[in-house]
Amino acid sequence: MMAKNKLVAPVVKWVGGKRQLLGDITPLLPKRITSYCEPFLGGGAVLFSIQPSKAIVNDLNGDLVIVYETIRDDLDALLEDLKKHENSATYFYALRDMDRDKDAYQAMTKVERASRLLYLNKTCFNGLFRVNSSGEFNSPFGHYKNPNIVNEPVLRAVSKYFASSNITFYNEDFAETLKRVSKGTFVYLDPPYDPVSDTASFTGYNKGGFDRNEQIRLKKCCDELTEQGVKFMLSNSATNFIKDLYKEYDITTVKAKRAINADASKRGAIEEVLIRNYGIE
Repeated sequence: MMAKNKLVAPVVKWVGGKRQLLGDITPLLPKRITSYCEPFLGGGAVLFSIQPSKAIVNDLNGDLVIVYETIRDDLDALLEDLKKHENSATYFYALRDMDRDKDAYQAMTKVERASRLLYLNKTCFNGLFRVNSSGEFNSPFGHYKNPNIVNEPVLRAVSKYFASSNITFYNEDFAETLKRVSKGTFVYLDPPYDPVSDTASFTGYNKGGFDRNEQIRLKKCCDELTEQGVKFMLSNSATNFIKDLYKEYDITTVKAKRAINADASKRGAIEEVLIRNYGIE
């Protein structure tokens, strides 16, 4: 196990990012993790905190996967491209709306697509990646004075971590990724949360939606992992539906601050659950 690098941290701000829950998650992790799997990677706060030497990670958002692969394979070109961006509304909307023209968008290189996502993530309002039902990025310009568009130390640290570890990226359905897991691998699951209220379901980090049928399908996968003797931890909102669905598992309730509710009065600490199929070691 290599010494952990504190600079290895999320490179994107993602809906439901787990940075602020790490203090609750870390004590509940198995003491020794040699092989790791995360089927809903998002911003990757848990991956970057654990820094396992071997991991299988997945996200349904293909552009996010391209960001990680580009950081690993082509960092210098990415850093060069990031430096050319401008922090203006006109530039922002022109780059944001490039995904409206599917052919032009597909013609962009991986470096250009990764650079675009990182730029939009740093400069859009609240820094939250959001797409509409057509899969088009639709967050407005954030008007920040000095957004950190080129966070070179963190990007270099993450690139170095990827290069020195055996990490495989996938862009597929979570159930496909879970089929790749063997005994001895620890699985952390951070699916789109069961909505606490109608306004809280901040839809939009991938197309397709994740409804209760999907939550049930995920629960069946968790049962299969348990049958295989694979340890998992899952985070979700503390709704009665989720607590009932996972009632035969170990459920820890934690408080998390969330800033994505459209209704500002409802932002603040909400209860979430960490669900495990193993005891504290």
